[in-house]
Amino acid sequence: MTESPQAYEAIVIGAGPAGLTAATYLARFRRRVLVLDGGTSRAAWIPESHNTPGFPAGISGTALLQRLRDQAEEYGAVISTARADRLEQTADGFRLYIGGDCLEAPTVLLATGLVDHLPAIPGVDAALATSLARVCPICDAYEAIDASLAVVGDGPLALREAEFLRTYSQDVTVLMLGDEGAGLADVLPAALDDIRFEDREVVFAPQGRAEQRFDYLYLALGCAVQADLATALGARQDDSGKLLADAHQMTTVDGLYVAGDVVLGLNQIAVATGEAAIAATAMHNRLRKA
Repeated sequence: MTESPQAYEAIVIGAGPAGLTAATYLARFRRRVLVLDGGTSRAAWIPESHNTPGFPAGISGTALLQRLRDQAEEYGAVISTARADRLEQTADGFRLYIGGDCLEAPTVLLATGLVDHLPAIPGVDAALATSLARVCPICDAYEAIDASLAVVGDGPLALREAEFLRTYSQDVTVLMLGDEGAGLADVLPAALDDIRFEDREVVFAPQGRAEQRFDYLYLALGCAVQADLATALGARQDDSGKLLADAHQMTTVDGLYVAGDVVLGLNQIAVATGEAAIAATAMHNRLRKA
């Protein structure tokens, strides 16, 4: 990167739906905004979303991200393929280290999201790409109405997800890794090597027991929140690791804003874009009053 240290009024870290939406708002507020795209957005996993507002026929995650990127760039946002290494607070805002470069800006928005814990099942990436394996029942359980569903997990999260899925199908089985769970009728102890993807079905084949087949496998193994840049500055988190924010999406660190899956709340694209609009507007007003 060759920009001068204070070339931007706002830096957005993360190029998923939240980060790109914030960039569009900030650019339309006529702010000089830089977006750091540090890697594949979680949204890119979505084969086809049918609950994203405005797309009744569905849209893939990659197509949605490209539209959001085009929109942000149309209004002048700069998007750079770079990953933030460290963030420091200064008297005038923030100093951001990116490889051997250093940038400063009075406001920063974190839209760094989270990373799902994936099971060590051969072919899981391909299964996610075809919706055979899934991570979000809020997003896509409607498309699994009355299907045969399995949930793989290792604790209470798997049981909660199975109960939620029974809104859509009564044929729900939990494949509980490790100690067998309790509190749900259809819970089976499992190991990862008992599960495979085959012929557009999920096969559960434990040794010494009858094979079972399912239409879809929901993964309930938790996730890792990407909040290190904020917590290094003392930003507060809830018990799950999500960053706490006020009504304007500002963290407990003055001038540091957050939007998307890294924030306490529902992990949904519609929520992320709404939070981004709130955060970007607050950032603009902060800059306007400075």
